[in-house]
Amino acid sequence: MDDCLFPNTKSALATLPEARTAMRSCFKIVISRIATLGLTVLLGGLLTAVLVRFSPGFLVDERELDPRLDEASRRSIELEHSANQNVLAFYAKRLERMALHADLGDSPSLNRPISQLFQERFPVTVQLMAIGIAGGWALAFALALPSVMCRSRVFHGMAATFHQILMCLPAAAMALLVFDIGGPVRALVALVICPRVFEYVRNLLEEAYAQPHILTARAKGLGSGRILTRHVLPSVAPQLLALGGVSVSIAFGAAIPVEVLCDLPGIGQLAWKAATARDLPLLVAITFVVIVMTQVCNTVSDWAGFRGRQA
Repeated sequence: MDDCLFPNTKSALATLPEARTAMRSCFKIVISRIATLGLTVLLGGLLTAVLVRFSPGFLVDERELDPRLDEASRRSIELEHSANQNVLAFYAKRLERMALHADLGDSPSLNRPISQLFQERFPVTVQLMAIGIAGGWALAFALALPSVMCRSRVFHGMAATFHQILMCLPAAAMALLVFDIGGPVRALVALVICPRVFEYVRNLLEEAYAQPHILTARAKGLGSGRILTRHVLPSVAPQLLALGGVSVSIAFGAAIPVEVLCDLPGIGQLAWKAATARDLPLLVAITFVVIVMTQVCNTVSDWAGFRGRQA
């Protein structure tokens, strides 16, 4: 009688243990990711502090070269540096200040709060990265799609040659060249991302267009745009999302020399100034930001790749 009234009850009860097991597994994965992120941030910040502390010239301050300084001012500068000589004590105080007061501290070289520097410079770097990622992907698709759809050896060779040329050009050299001729320096990150995305995108599209159902659709005369939007792109979307996560890290790495050489006030230029000034608090804070961004992008990439393998 119960089976007649509730035919799906047994099947629902049977799936409950499986659902609980899946939830436990997801919970363990999330906890593992968070723990890995926290441990990586702590170790990365500590390693940065150690490297900066024992780097040549850490105890040298260019302000001491000013002949107008009196003995009290010189003593004040020496005390300022001596406070950061013990790396473990400095790092412990820095973590305590961040955890209890949500305060990143001040930059000794720029004499400004680090949080304020981040607020001013993040929009510049985000804009530069967004333009680079969008432009790099657009250029990669513009090269990959015709070479796959047209199957022309000439176009395939031209695209491969252009890809190899961009791969051989360092970001710093392109930044100097474009800046010298007065070109669009904000588009330079796109030229760095394009060759690193192009080959992977082309291979994905070739595999997708070789699928039997897509070959059948093309044989029946279905439009190229409809095949691309309804069949090809949905099938490769997880892999493209995984590649997109990696592109964010590539864009940030390319933004550093572009900002430094083209005088763009972003996080990359801030990191360069902090490194040249041996600004320990600022370098540690930038390390935290870079590690968090990289780990989050890698997590998104791994998740997208896992979903793609399941599909």
